[in-house]
Amino acid sequence: MNTDEILAALDLPASSRVDRRVPKTLLIANGAPTAADKRTINDGVEELLWVAALKPSTVAVPEFRDNAREYLEIAVLRLTLRPDAKAGRLVELVHRAVPYPVLLVADNGRAHGGAPLLAMAHKRWSQGEAGKMVLEGDVVTVEWDDVSDGPHGAAFRDALTLGRQSRASLYALYQGWMDTVLALEVARRTGVFELPGSTERSAARRAALQECARCEAESARLRAAAAKEKQIPRQVELNLTLKRVEAARAAALARL
Repeated sequence: MNTDEILAALDLPASSRVDRRVPKTLLIANGAPTAADKRTINDGVEELLWVAALKPSTVAVPEFRDNAREYLEIAVLRLTLRPDAKAGRLVELVHRAVPYPVLLVADNGRAHGGAPLLAMAHKRWSQGEAGKMVLEGDVVTVEWDDVSDGPHGAAFRDALTLGRQSRASLYALYQGWMDTVLALEVARRTGVFELPGSTERSAARRAALQECARCEAESARLRAAAAKEKQIPRQVELNLTLKRVEAARAAALARL
């Protein structure tokens, strides 16, 4: 699987296509708050391409406005990274730089064997700076390896197509894609690829996924610490803590 195949799976209409290169200077000007971030962009980005602009005039989906946000357009971008790029930070910087919600497709350093990824993040009005949109919560990302994901990968590809998403508003359209991305992460843990079906279910599933990820990271840390620990009482303490974390992960899995 590569970024071209992911973009093809979206099945975007020709009317939405832009296919314009975004200069690094523009990305730095809008998305590099520190000197370190500027270096990260200069050293890690090979190319950023504005693939498509999804708006009422190009996809016949209405705008969305409420007190928290304004979705006038969804930007579909393709990010080509250099082999040693800091992929996670660059994905976040791109989302922060663009004033619209972004569906980002990135190669994730494929020169080193990384699978391509999709990244999304909702946006809301800034509470401290009038007229500015900021990220709402963490960036949601998923790597897509069609070989290792097997039937889940095929179901994911089918669910990505634009024609399968809600046309109620650009916000609903974007949320549909985010639910699809999260459904693949759920399938990797449960063995079942299934879309949430409701706003409430989507929010509960995302919270459970975050808890699973937290527990998995903590379990790995505890196992590593226990393997290095030479004092028996401390080993026992670490193993008891590990059992509690694994129980919390099991509870979170049950909520998926």
